[in-house]
Amino acid sequence: AVLASSASSLSETLKNDLHDIIDDHKEISYSSCWEALQRTDQDPLDTNNVKLLYSRKSISKSDRDNGGRDPDLWNREHVWAKSHGNFGTSMGPGTDIHALRPADKSVNGQRSAKDFDVGGAPINLEEPRKDCPLCRETANSFEPPDEVKGDVARMIFYMDTRYNGDDGDELSVSNSVGTLKGSGTTGRGKLGKLDTLLAWNVQDP
Repeated sequence: AVLASSASSLSETLKNDLHDIIDDHKEISYSSCWEALQRTDQDPLDTNNVKLLYSRKSISKSDRDNGGRDPDLWNREHVWAKSHGNFGTSMGPGTDIHALRPADKSVNGQRSAKDFDVGGAPINLEEPRKDCPLCRETANSFEPPDEVKGDVARMIFYMDTRYNGDDGDELSVSNSVGTLKGSGTTGRGKLGKLDTLLAWNVQDP
């Protein structure tokens, strides 16, 4: 018990030290994220394109979603879903480019605010299933392709470390799915599933 307590204390100290290192990064507006993502996720094989997170498709930077009906455009995916913290698109967690990625509009909408976990069935709706045939889902969880599982896990762990409550936004990884979301819920600010994300970090280094 003493060893477990010491290990837990050491882990918390390390996490706090990491937070102190990263908590003063430059913040940008939500509109500026369009341009930033065109640089961070530029397709190395075609500099006119961005590489989309879940589908891994490469599409033109100009094919971004400006509110139209076309499902084949790309938009800005909050990997830590906005409603699991109620931070919206305000500067801070809502515009943190470390956990914001370009994604197929249809797949982003289908993932919605689900927690991350393994299992389920291929995406139910035809359009997002066509765009991401390797994605799987349940009523409460979403499983991306193996190729990006480690990326997803590390983005979630980053958000947990960066937004620890000292500036008003407190996020933490939960070891469950179906976590609470929305502005009026007690216990908001959680996203799962911890054990799965830890495994993904090892599986896809």
